[in-house]
Amino acid sequence: MVLLRDRAEAGAAVARLVEPLLDGEDALVLGVPRGGVIVGRAVADALGLNLDVVVVRKLGVPGHEEFGFGAIGEEGVEVLDYATLAMIGVSDESIAAVEARERLELDRRVLAYRDGKEAAPIAGRSVVLVDDGIATGGTMRAAVAVCRARGAAKVIVGVGVAPPDVLESLNHEADAAVAALIPEPMDAVGLWYLDFRQTTDEEVAAALAT
Repeated sequence: MVLLRDRAEAGAAVARLVEPLLDGEDALVLGVPRGGVIVGRAVADALGLNLDVVVVRKLGVPGHEEFGFGAIGEEGVEVLDYATLAMIGVSDESIAAVEARERLELDRRVLAYRDGKEAAPIAGRSVVLVDDGIATGGTMRAAVAVCRARGAAKVIVGVGVAPPDVLESLNHEADAAVAALIPEPMDAVGLWYLDFRQTTDEEVAAALAT
């Protein structure tokens, strides 16, 4: 079984996949916190591009938060998985409570990562959305929606690992979507890394400041 050594190696692999899709464009790399920013740093360094952050948060089922039913992002973006909601029967009140809690954390992260600065302008530009991996695709769909809301001309998704069906779906929502590893079955993202230690806010800030 092929594994990625760490997020830096994932970024190097993603950069090789993304480079021909950009065809020399001066794109902006946007990392999805937290781990995606570390992967994004490696992508940006390899391609000689600038790095910023796009902040999104998964909406988790109450009591089973690892199981997402949607995601939220900057610009008031909300992406809900209605099939999952119908299957698990989460009430409107519970959805609102989860979203309110995650919106507070999203706002906290925006302040922490940007340190009061405005987001890098992306209107009319190509962007590369980067994460260490995708399971269901909810947070990445929210990130794509944020970029569309900000007027991005082209949105390319590049991740360390993703299941084939989710990657195919994202190819229809973004302009392109690639992954260093596309296992089936995939299970958890962390299983495909030798080193998948949790990324801290301090590491994110350091990667963005480089």
